[in-house]
Amino acid sequence: MSGEKVKVAIVGSTGYGGVELIRFLLGHPLVEITSVISSSSSGVPISEGFPHLTEIIVQNLDGVDPELIAEKADVVFTATPSGVSGKLVPELLNAGLKVIDLSGDFRIKDGQIYESWYKHEAPRADLLAQAVYGLAEITGEQVQGAELISNPGCYPTATLLGLIPAVEAGWIDPASIIIDAKSGVSGAGRGTSLMTHYAEINENLKVYKMNRHQHIPEIEQALSEAAGENVTVTFTTHLTPMTRGIMSTMYATLKGNYTEADLIGLYRKRYEGRPFVRIREAGSWPATKEVFGSNYCDIGFAVDARTGRVTIISVIDNIVKGAAGQAIQNLNLAMGWEEDCGLKLSPVYP
Repeated sequence: MSGEKVKVAIVGSTGYGGVELIRFLLGHPLVEITSVISSSSSGVPISEGFPHLTEIIVQNLDGVDPELIAEKADVVFTATPSGVSGKLVPELLNAGLKVIDLSGDFRIKDGQIYESWYKHEAPRADLLAQAVYGLAEITGEQVQGAELISNPGCYPTATLLGLIPAVEAGWIDPASIIIDAKSGVSGAGRGTSLMTHYAEINENLKVYKMNRHQHIPEIEQALSEAAGENVTVTFTTHLTPMTRGIMSTMYATLKGNYTEADLIGLYRKRYEGRPFVRIREAGSWPATKEVFGSNYCDIGFAVDARTGRVTIISVIDNIVKGAAGQAIQNLNLAMGWEEDCGLKLSPVYP
């Protein structure tokens, strides 16, 4: 780019994912935010809805106009609800933009499976085939140079990073996988609902979307690719009374007498050189606060020789590694930059 900063636009700037993109991109040395976009609030300052951005983002929100976006930007992040990106992204690509989509519209390669889980019309088959699934530590080489990147979901990011090395190696029985996942309420977005009402969630822990969470086919698709066979999983989600964080606790039957030390060695080798996956020592298990506000995924293990099972614990910040941070990580990979550029923030603690 001849030393010039890459110009980026953010569609969906008034959601939690969009605002987190702003927070990180403001510190990215190779990027300039040239347009913040909202279909519902165009023409007003973003600080009207997010006062913490007063005098930080001074331009008014733009409307959704692909040609105008193309005049202002080289790359666009689409942090929109599912069902919206599928219709918008083709127009953005036709306008000559590189697109990183944070919705679920391009993650599932089979349009019929997408429609059965998301209840929206699937994007065109050629675009589903074109989209690169951007689980950075697993598919990063495919992301390089891609024009359309589908950013993984938050639950799948924590879950797949925790499972894929063991599945690839054949160390666990894929048919035995059970996933118990818990998320903070920011994963539900900024819109209000009874489920996320303070009086309902405070001092409470609840299961939701039992056996019908839309991230199930995404997880199964990636695990099937890793295993080389069809994989189905039991996946249960819980809402916890905290703002940020996901803990994915996974149980599987071992296919050998593997120890925690064996698993630690396997995972460290698999993720060698990847700056955002941290593998814990034996007897140390991660907590969500230890990745809060950062792009890290921390993984720990417990092997039970009595039952022949392993428990894998994986934690992320759902808005960062589960959304905006990984999207920027994918931007870095797509542009040929250092993978951690603009993301070198330590977790916020306490």
